[in-house]
Amino acid sequence: MKSFSSLDSLSEALRCLPGVGPKSAQRTAFYLLQHDREGAALLSRTLAQALEKIHHCSLCNMFSEHLTCETCLDGERDASVLCVVETPADQLMIEQTLTFKGRYFVLMGRLSPLDGIGPKDIYLEKLIARATDGVVSEVILATNFTNEGEATAHYISEMLKARGLKVSRLARGVPVGGELEYVDAGTIARAMLDRRVA
Repeated sequence: MKSFSSLDSLSEALRCLPGVGPKSAQRTAFYLLQHDREGAALLSRTLAQALEKIHHCSLCNMFSEHLTCETCLDGERDASVLCVVETPADQLMIEQTLTFKGRYFVLMGRLSPLDGIGPKDIYLEKLIARATDGVVSEVILATNFTNEGEATAHYISEMLKARGLKVSRLARGVPVGGELEYVDAGTIARAMLDRRVA
């Protein structure tokens, strides 16, 4: 039985990155060891530091080094409007449009029964607590227009409407099957301005 060397372990660890297969991982490992040991050391230190310091914001679930993130602490944002997104990258894309001045909630995923991802896996209890805090009056569902994103939006919409909240959905300016992270800011801005009741 072959034992794993440190090089094998490094290559295997790099495969956790999205889109990186065995050959790409091996090439990256060789590159770091042969051409950029200093960069590899910096990557290692920075990753370890990020894992130690970054947690979820207690209110919006976004990544933060503090109990509450800067966006949630911003007193100029409209606390009565809550935008629900799937990922931190989706939140950043909406922020780049400069059209939304409310607060956020990041699900950190979407419902996908085939992948074993259910309501507890995407922080729905935390979302309900946030949305029903007595301050929020409208929830904008900005999940992606994929099958899973649509199912997630429908599920959340039904739960929140049953609790008396106004629920709206991004307009179809975002292409069907598109993911916010890859859509241009102008399209997202138009979708945010033209949102509809879910």
